Amino acid sequence: MKKYLCFLSALLLLPAFAKAAEPLKLGVLNDLSGVYADYQGRGSVIAAEMAAEEYGGSVMGRKIVIIAGDHQNKPDIGLAIARRWFDTEGVDAVLDVPNSAIALAVADLAREKNKVFIGSGAGTALLTGAKCSPNTIHWTFDTWEVGHALGRAVVAEGGKRWFFLTADYTFGYDLETSMTEAVRAAGGEVMGSVRHPLGTSDFSSYLLNAQDSGADVLGLANAGGDTATAIKEAQEFGLTQKMKMAGPIVNINIIEAIGLPSAQGLLAVTPFYWDMTPATRAFAQRFSARHPQHIMPNDMQAGVYAATLAYLKAVAARAGDSSDGRAVVAEMKKKPAEDPLFGESVIRADGRVMHPVYLMATKTPAESHGNWDFFKLVTTVPADQAFRPLADGHCPLVP
Repeated sequence: MKKYLCFLSALLLLPAFAKAAEPLKLGVLNDLSGVYADYQGRGSVIAAEMAAEEYGGSVMGRKIVIIAGDHQNKPDIGLAIARRWFDTEGVDAVLDVPNSAIALAVADLAREKNKVFIGSGAGTALLTGAKCSPNTIHWTFDTWEVGHALGRAVVAEGGKRWFFLTADYTFGYDLETSMTEAVRAAGGEVMGSVRHPLGTSDFSSYLLNAQDSGADVLGLANAGGDTATAIKEAQEFGLTQKMKMAGPIVNINIIEAIGLPSAQGLLAVTPFYWDMTPATRAFAQRFSARHPQHIMPNDMQAGVYAATLAYLKAVAARAGDSSDGRAVVAEMKKKPAEDPLFGESVIRADGRVMHPVYLMATKTPAESHGNWDFFKLVTTVPADQAFRPLADGHCPLVP
């Protein structure tokens, strides 16, 4: 009888052991082939892989598997990949997701399927506002933060009259709205705006509109290759001799693409720069050695690394159980996340990760000590000043 009971107990435990043996799958969903490929792309996948390896490669006996998907900046394709991952491929969490329309769709799907979505490349502040979800964490930056921080800084430097060059999708609209609010609140005015398609190769007609507007600041409410192309063409057009260039999503990849001489006078706000501390430099060297193009990591790729570590720790705290996405996100919110790149970061009730933001200025060529040495610190903006106040987001999760 005793042997029979032992045998029966073993049979009952088999499903639990089988579940524990299943891999823990994380999907990095971004642009692997288009205008943002150098800005997230393979680099975000590498960042997630590095976090998984540095965590030890497994969680409570479950091997960590990182997979990647190319959403091609098309919401239908991005949503289809995420749905397939959740429904048939056993993916527990989706990370990164630049392109706000796709990010919002994936956030809705994660909530429906009770999975986890952690945005790093995603920009829209709706993810922690009216569209917040108990299944979503927003890690690196958002349009409210970068727009307000940069708008205030440029008006303070004398840039009072603005004209916006805006990417024609949710992310661009959010950036323009945030900068407009900050500019007007600081005493500036908006002279006009134009919208351009994603992946525009010729900005000449838009730049003519900007020149004729009477503005003294060109606000670049776009990102990635669009920002780089716009800055280069503005230089060639002679517009930068008449107008300041304000790009809230200016990062090291854009400076590398256009060259440091062309980037003079640019200000950027970022929560991470690779050359700030010994820990960030060590991470950057490991990242660069693995990247096919040997580039340095930007803030969004660093965010994927930090988000992956935080997610793995939360699953471990739940004894390896990732089946309940809401419970995993709730675990992540219980105490501050901690990693070598962002330090200690509180995750608020609305899913917003709170960390300091740094106002950076581009170096002159004489100040730069070599490749990727592009920024110098102007000032540090504390987390509670950098991000939208909790009550102002109107997130349904906030009491």
